[in-house]
Amino acid sequence: MTFLPKSIYDRLLANGRRQDPVRGTEDEIDFHPVVKLFTPDAGCTWLLTEIDPDEPDIAFGLCDLGLGFPELGYVSLAELAGVRGRLGLPVEVDRHFKATKPISRYAADAATAGHIAA
Repeated sequence: MTFLPKSIYDRLLANGRRQDPVRGTEDEIDFHPVVKLFTPDAGCTWLLTEIDPDEPDIAFGLCDLGLGFPELGYVSLAELAGVRGRLGLPVEVDRHFKATKPISRYAADAATAGHIAA
């Protein structure tokens, strides 16, 4: 993915490899987000924690399409690379984002607020 730096992609993939053996169990890892993606002209935000090692185009995280209903789920990186906002601007990496809590806390806060605040 040209919009996702290799160092971030590699961290997401490493998290996916750690999560894979415990996915769906009580030992599932509640990672801090690795990256915040956003559309500068459309109000969409994604906080991603991991990439599926068996499907390296699929990432997991908190997704907010700006409709008031952010949710945890999976997203295609190839599809994100093609997303454009109202002014035609592509998805960007927030290079200043520093996660301060695990994804479950971001999700709970976003459910209350109706949007991701990060």
